[in-house]
Amino acid sequence: MAEDDVASADSDGQFIKRTTDKDYDETIRAFKNAPKSAAFFDHAYGYAIFPVVGKVGFVIGGAYGEGRVYKQGSFTGMTKLTQASLGFQFGGQAYSEIIFFQDQRAYDEFVSGSFEFGAQASAVVITAGVSGEASTKGTSATANAGDKYVAADGQYYKGMAVFNLVKAGLMYEAAISGQKFSFDPAH
Repeated sequence: MAEDDVASADSDGQFIKRTTDKDYDETIRAFKNAPKSAAFFDHAYGYAIFPVVGKVGFVIGGAYGEGRVYKQGSFTGMTKLTQASLGFQFGGQAYSEIIFFQDQRAYDEFVSGSFEFGAQASAVVITAGVSGEASTKGTSATANAGDKYVAADGQYYKGMAVFNLVKAGLMYEAAISGQKFSFDPAH
């Protein structure tokens, strides 16, 4: 599935950059270069990759990202991530996210059409910046200091492992939130 590197206008006439094959390739390469997430590529049944997730908050917050889903190395469809949160939060952040599926059961659960991570799920942050826990638990303080990666320990939780690479921004939050995903199979 190839997408052109072009911009399109949204409903308000604002121009938005479309995510390209190159964006996906670079994001996958970054996660493969991070010491602990790299090993998951060798054993995972599949994964969902989001090159850019944008997150903002001021008491009420939200996040949005579009991605691709792969099963045993083959593209199977597109996915969207949405997140809403309520509580103390301030700032904005852009990050990449990858969700590894340990087995077919976890993959099938994710692509069932409307998958959701509860507030107890968390992501391992891979960045050279200052970081706390960036997660859907809602307690984090993260800043990026460059493109160097530090070791991060990851493990499966209910058949899925989540990693984030902070791209830019600063976000302070102590909020309740969760991530929801939709899936549109490739035709």
